[in-house]
Amino acid sequence: MYMILGMSLHESKIQAWNVSENQFPKEGTKTEQLKFLLNYAILAPSSHNTQPWLFKIVGDNMIELYADRTRALAVVDPEDRELTISCGAALSHLLIAIRHFGYAYEAELFPDSNNKDLLARVVVDGRREPVKEENSLFEAITKRRTNRLKFEDRELEEPLISKLRSTVTEEGGEAIDTWLHIAKEQDEKNSLADLIAEGDRIQLSDKRFRRELASWIHSNRSHSKDGMPGYAFGYRDIMSYMGPFVIRTFDNGKGQAAKDRQLAAGSPVLAILGTKSDEPMDWLRAGMALSRMLLLARSENVWSSFLDQPLEVPKLRAKVLEVLKEEKGFPQLLMRIGYGRDVKPTPRRQIDEVLQ
Repeated sequence: MYMILGMSLHESKIQAWNVSENQFPKEGTKTEQLKFLLNYAILAPSSHNTQPWLFKIVGDNMIELYADRTRALAVVDPEDRELTISCGAALSHLLIAIRHFGYAYEAELFPDSNNKDLLARVVVDGRREPVKEENSLFEAITKRRTNRLKFEDRELEEPLISKLRSTVTEEGGEAIDTWLHIAKEQDEKNSLADLIAEGDRIQLSDKRFRRELASWIHSNRSHSKDGMPGYAFGYRDIMSYMGPFVIRTFDNGKGQAAKDRQLAAGSPVLAILGTKSDEPMDWLRAGMALSRMLLLARSENVWSSFLDQPLEVPKLRAKVLEVLKEEKGFPQLLMRIGYGRDVKPTPRRQIDEVLQ
């Protein structure tokens, strides 16, 4: 295996996941401390693992979050909806870390109406007692993964489902305009699984979609610190080299639809996270809610992965809402949740690569 300064290629790509609170620079400058906190923000999930965020440290007490639209997915996410959700997840990871290390802060979303790329401004000022109830969320940041493998045939208990709903609909003890629908009944899961399969067939029949997807899938031995390595899909080294070529060249929508339908219908629950309206502010808040939900799930040894295909095809997104019946608004994310085997983390860029 390739070695980089005594470190294997795989280890170098996932080094970011080894961050530990013991490394916090207590005696360092405030700027160094703020920079350290970003180590937790960059471990957030993002569509295709594009990591579409940039940060800027202003003075010694401010962090700004920007959308990096050079990493936008023009075909699958033409309005940058998923990009903004991904940035919202990174922001939530950051705020959890700030609170964990005992800092007080004020966060403002979309603080400059003339700069749509500036998504949030966080002013860190003074100290506060860490929120003990959040310790498990903070500790889950380095353990969270997107797990695309089959889950165990094991139900989620109702108290956990109730906590997942609460963490999505409340932020800091205040109600917010996000909702979480949990599909447990087989009929409802089957209906959603049918839409996921239809989404696969529609998307994979589009050559532009396949080219875009393939550009973010890399071999297991790739040097890339973003995108999705083959092992994230369970591919061994040889297949991971062939994967991007196969996706670009062939329409395997029927086969992928069958596979994803089985995964969805066989999952303990399907979860749909939605908002009451459908503007960039809603997308950002949806990402923040997603972060809290995934970290809570992971703290309970529960995994998750995304099946957003029907939400990425406009005509199917409305049909998802029809399946949910009692929900109103706009579904933003569709996930499967359950117990399963551990999986490797995906690559991450280093802090210096995401700092303006």
